[in-house]
Amino acid sequence: MQNILKRYFGFTSFRPLQADIIHAILAGKDVVVLMPTGGGKSLCYQVPALMREGTAVVVSPLISLMKDQVEGLVANGIPAAALNSMNDEAENLRIRSACFRGELKLLYISPERLMLEIPYLIRDMKISLFAVDEAHCISQWGHDFRPEYAQLGTLRETFPDVPIVALTATADKLTREDIQKQLHLSEPEVFVSSFDRPNLSLDVRRGYQKKDKDRAILGIIARHPNDCGIVYCMSKKTTESVADMLRGHGIVAAPYHAGLPSEERERTQDDFIHDRVQVVCATVAFGMGIDKSNVRFVIHYNLPKSIESFYQEIGRAGRDGLPSETILFYSLGDLVQLSKFAQESGQREINMEKLRRMQEYAESDVCRRRILLNYFGEQTDQDCGNCDVCKNPPQRFDGTVLAQKALSAIVRTGQQASVRTVADILRGNFSPEVVKGHYDTLKTFGVGRDVPPKDWLDYLMQMLQNGLFEIAYNEGNHLKLTDSGRDVLYKGRTVQLAVIRKEEKQPAGRKRKAMVAPRPASSPLPFTKSSMETSPALPPHGQELFNALRALRKKLADAQGFPPYIVMSDKVLQNLCDARPTTVESFGMVSGIGEFKKEKYGKDFVEVIRRFT
Repeated sequence: MQNILKRYFGFTSFRPLQADIIHAILAGKDVVVLMPTGGGKSLCYQVPALMREGTAVVVSPLISLMKDQVEGLVANGIPAAALNSMNDEAENLRIRSACFRGELKLLYISPERLMLEIPYLIRDMKISLFAVDEAHCISQWGHDFRPEYAQLGTLRETFPDVPIVALTATADKLTREDIQKQLHLSEPEVFVSSFDRPNLSLDVRRGYQKKDKDRAILGIIARHPNDCGIVYCMSKKTTESVADMLRGHGIVAAPYHAGLPSEERERTQDDFIHDRVQVVCATVAFGMGIDKSNVRFVIHYNLPKSIESFYQEIGRAGRDGLPSETILFYSLGDLVQLSKFAQESGQREINMEKLRRMQEYAESDVCRRRILLNYFGEQTDQDCGNCDVCKNPPQRFDGTVLAQKALSAIVRTGQQASVRTVADILRGNFSPEVVKGHYDTLKTFGVGRDVPPKDWLDYLMQMLQNGLFEIAYNEGNHLKLTDSGRDVLYKGRTVQLAVIRKEEKQPAGRKRKAMVAPRPASSPLPFTKSSMETSPALPPHGQELFNALRALRKKLADAQGFPPYIVMSDKVLQNLCDARPTTVESFGMVSGIGEFKKEKYGKDFVEVIRRFT
């Protein structure tokens, strides 16, 4: 195990649980693995695949995910291939022949294709193990249920002596149990790794309007001028408008959603993984199929529908372990829209409950990492120090009078008004809804003129969080007082509200220095003239070497048609900057450099490093 880890993957030690999982698979046991995105799940089946006789069959939901995994394995000198519809017949014939001859150690295949191949190719292969990646897709309780996964339960009956490994990054207890049941696993060993990703900062920003979001996003990108990132949006229209906004500020950005032609989606994804596009503005479908290790920021323009979805999406940042940012924008409008989706879904109760947990995360004033870890059943008694709540604990004040004004307005409308309308009443705005309902005649009309509109929306959100009223989604989103709200309004119960944090606004209209205009997909594109000039965690004296190594990596990757991170991750480049090896042998001793990469790239990298020593 240790020799294979170093020879092929360049590491000298396993991460927590990896060795235990590998031992269980080598013993022929069924295994369920829960590890966070970027936590090293793939290694858990790739190492035993290299140690056991035969070919490991890896079930994967997306062609792009298979392609990414295969490229990474081949780059490490491991014989692997993917059997799918994107190959021509000659390529698939070559792969089949290699499988029959036992020349491949790993074969990637979709669940649909696997079912078709069981009576033919799979039957006549020597199979070392089955690995079911993204295993939450088999569960109806999972956040990404896929009917085609449902047939995988036949694997245990058809191949009773072949170990099955189910792997996922996001599954609560109910989903974990369902995975075992649906795959008919035989007394599986379940391994749950820590879900903590301490390198990811967690930040929630509430009540931002579009122009505020745009300004904040530009500020985030300005902190990462040479790094790639993803902006997740709820709608196709928003992905395009955000991408247009970014391009208007000279940022190389592209939209990605299901309404685009497949060729355009594939080109955008390819440009992103090859560092030709800096920011992708996408619906939630984007990113599942890539293992890009150098994503430095993930922004949620809207509230996600569940903590599972949110956790998987932020997990696409910082997969190499280097510091990375995640930012979530949250508004009541998002909550209303997602509640409608959940109410209209086939699993109303479970989806509403998942949304409520997501809402609690976004609105909470306690350490956000503790909320995430608790959701996945992992307890911690310490705050993380790397989320917005820990970095800047909220101040509180007696908000009883504000709450009474708002609750009185709700009652005087007959509890027939929405959040926005109640805010208009308090501010004394003659909006169409206010005029139509004759709410301008209420005693509470205009009693909150001294509070800015955005602040009222924030305070109303806090009151909702505190349980003073609820939203009747099935009655036009009207606000209804709760017992707690009536206690505040009629019985003098006090309310503590958090002081709204005012962020410094950057001057509008000042655009960042324009980036290089997009080129054809075949042409490498630096984001800016200085895009090879910074590393997320290097001291200034190491920047020059890092720049030179990154330039060499890009050159070697382009020559092979690989994304740069497949050749070497940013983390490995930093290790090289720290160690500064001047011989091929010492180059091979650096963490992340295996035998294959030592022989293939050692001479080129050492030659560059020698110029800086």
